Amino acid sequence: MRVLAEEVAFVEPLRAFAGVCHLPGPVLLDSARVDPLLGRWSYVAADPFLLLTSKDGRIRLGDRSLTGDPFAVLQRLLRASPIETDPGLPPFQTGAVGYLAYDLCHHLERLPAPETDDLRFPDLMLGLYDTVAAFDLVERRAWVMSSGLPETSPEPRMHRRRARLDRLAGLIAGAAEPEAPSTAAAGPVGSGFDRPGYEAMVQQVVDYILAGDIFQANVSQRFTAVLPPGLTPFDLYRRLRAHNAAPFAAFMDFGEVVIASASPERFLRLDRGRVETRPIKGTRRRHADPAEDVAAAAELLASEKDRAENVMIVDLLRNDLSRVCREHSVLTPEICALHSFATVHHLVSTVTGELRQGADAVDLLRATFPGGSITGAPKIRAIEIIAELEPTRRGPYCGALAWLGFDGAMDSAITIRTFAIKGDAITFQAGGGIVADSDPAAEYEESLDKARALMSALAGSNDPTIPLNEVGAARRAFGP
Repeated sequence: MRVLAEEVAFVEPLRAFAGVCHLPGPVLLDSARVDPLLGRWSYVAADPFLLLTSKDGRIRLGDRSLTGDPFAVLQRLLRASPIETDPGLPPFQTGAVGYLAYDLCHHLERLPAPETDDLRFPDLMLGLYDTVAAFDLVERRAWVMSSGLPETSPEPRMHRRRARLDRLAGLIAGAAEPEAPSTAAAGPVGSGFDRPGYEAMVQQVVDYILAGDIFQANVSQRFTAVLPPGLTPFDLYRRLRAHNAAPFAAFMDFGEVVIASASPERFLRLDRGRVETRPIKGTRRRHADPAEDVAAAAELLASEKDRAENVMIVDLLRNDLSRVCREHSVLTPEICALHSFATVHHLVSTVTGELRQGADAVDLLRATFPGGSITGAPKIRAIEIIAELEPTRRGPYCGALAWLGFDGAMDSAITIRTFAIKGDAITFQAGGGIVADSDPAAEYEESLDKARALMSALAGSNDPTIPLNEVGAARRAFGP
């Protein structure tokens, strides 16, 4: 059975989300940076018929509790609710939406983990949504789609999908323009490292590389702040969106945990058997002065170190994809291309493949998770070193934000440039890939460059320009 779908009047996705944000589990998959290739579609959904969460192998499936492998549970749920793809509709035609935390890697390999897990974010949090609104930002068109799940009998399912479609369409049509976000500042911002501590961690990674343990490892520092009264997580997301429009931005409110992300990096896309991943490696800070900005981009393109980092991860991802893709189908159509975002320039590569017969989206996740661009090479040893050197579990950071369609399609982003919020505790992390010739002082600066949009959003400005003075203040707060 295909989804029931109706085209509706186009409204901006932020406004559409405001019409459903009072419902349980509202999610906004937000192509905040409109781009025909990477930022064409945005989606809004709410009121999932089932919520799947997992922590250290203890799984909650709605009101049920069980133990085991959350990947296996997710795979069973998706296979139990198949729908037929309608090629005339947007790519996401109802399914699961949520996050997969970095710490899910412990269900794939026997790996160490940092002892400290102070905030205890769930390892996985996904809602199953039977209705979704989709927005084509290029053609300015919109649809509401409904699958009728979890009903499986024909008549009840037909009734449910009609009623649920009408309800979501009505909420979106009646949505009012959201008020301007609060300008309340969230702070002060703290970090798990001072400058000497972070630089020492980088040097330890370099020592491991020189000893022949690894070629590259991605390490980070965690920043923390407190959500003040009068500032909602959605306000914070909208401020982040203004500072750092990104093609894979997202806002997910699961009550216990809220994710507010401006991720620039696609992790995995699966469309009718075709797989695509777009790893980022190589970064330079943007500059307000056009000449300086062009020079920074040219320097990045010419950097042998940054290109080597990128190529290492491309090789790792080619190997990961080969575990589930048809023989000889894994290709690299783009390598080390320059992509510029609001606060940084990046080098981005593209790796593609054709999924093997019988494999599905969850098999693809198992073969590749967590992404090589935020672990290192070889991956398993890099994860071991990350666990040794980083003082706390990563939680959502460097996992994935994803939708997985009931029809087998998937798209996902690496969870970077992201606030993870639990209660009034705000966390976000930033770091970089360390190779043999990495300079510890430069790596510390790069971690702050990557965090600058998030720090600016916390500072309370709604100005979308790059607030260099705020970032400078943040740098003084975290080190000399």
